[in-house]
Amino acid sequence: MKKEQLKTPCYVIQEQKIIENLERLKQVKEATGCKILLAQKAFSMYSIYPLIGQYLDGTTASGLYEARLGKEEMKKENHIYAPAYREEEIDEIISYCDHIVFNSFSQLTKYKEKVKQKGKSIGIRINPECSTQEGHAIYDPCAAGSRLGITKANFRPELLEDVEGIHFHTLCEQNSDDLKTTLQAVEEKFGPWLSKMKWINFGGGHHITREDYDIETLITCINEIKEKYHIQIYLEPGEAIALNAGSLFTTVLDIVHNGMEIAILDTSASCHMPDVLEMPYRPPLKDSGKSGEKAYTYRLGAPTCLAGDIIGDYSFDKPLTCGQRLEFLDMAIYTMVKNNTFNGMPLPSIVLERKNGECQIIRTFGYEDFKMRL
Repeated sequence: MKKEQLKTPCYVIQEQKIIENLERLKQVKEATGCKILLAQKAFSMYSIYPLIGQYLDGTTASGLYEARLGKEEMKKENHIYAPAYREEEIDEIISYCDHIVFNSFSQLTKYKEKVKQKGKSIGIRINPECSTQEGHAIYDPCAAGSRLGITKANFRPELLEDVEGIHFHTLCEQNSDDLKTTLQAVEEKFGPWLSKMKWINFGGGHHITREDYDIETLITCINEIKEKYHIQIYLEPGEAIALNAGSLFTTVLDIVHNGMEIAILDTSASCHMPDVLEMPYRPPLKDSGKSGEKAYTYRLGAPTCLAGDIIGDYSFDKPLTCGQRLEFLDMAIYTMVKNNTFNGMPLPSIVLERKNGECQIIRTFGYEDFKMRL
């Protein structure tokens, strides 16, 4: 089946682009000896876990269900970090995961004996209190009052006896210069204990597969820490694996006028690309420009009853028409893992575009997928 034959809305994930991203990550692994994990919170399309597993070392999870998915579908190293663990879930989590990272010394003390008994590796998450992000406080783990990670003031070296690893995560869609800055803060505040560890996890947010990403600085950062502390380095990017590797195809249902032309699509920002409203950001749209840049400007909105369910204002060389298909780009990440059925909106199908251009429908959704959640 070709893309033109697909029913909209649908996510189309491009196998060739996934491979290109994985090859770039492989270069980092080969140059440093680091291990790279898929952060499933950004991309959990498990039908291609066998492909990803040919390049990466495993998965990382933020809770029980992601941990189980990684164990069942990737079958390689399986790491987990959560701000807190539920007592009734911890035994099952330990059965799935090789590395369990705790967010506090109270959680470590509560569960470490269970983890030790099963021979799993114990880690703690630190907060170097070094903010390098701009404009998106909601995604800044180092923001004032953050619940994520142990600060220097709350660090308790006397409780490190059974801890084998240190984890930090401070980045979001950032380049390696910000990692370098963060590592300086990590060493300044926690350096004395790094040499006592078996591993350190640099977390995610590394935009390694972005065109302007400085890989050489990343490689230098990894190798310097590895050689200085004789320690295994982990990275756990999510976006980098599927960056620019997917599209969301949609159809124009109607065009109305209220001070400007408004196109109503069969897709929703609220339901199918929530980060558009949460972050917020303006998703790229193929063959379009900014408002007023091209001859015809439209506001693109959803068929839901939410007044603010607006994707954005875009301009085109020609007028839009009902039935016309549009293609939103970079729609593999934080879409399938976050979408919802608000207003009874149907979920987009999940499609894999093979290297030869043929499209394989992985999953379709219907009424029961809406009803079963209620």
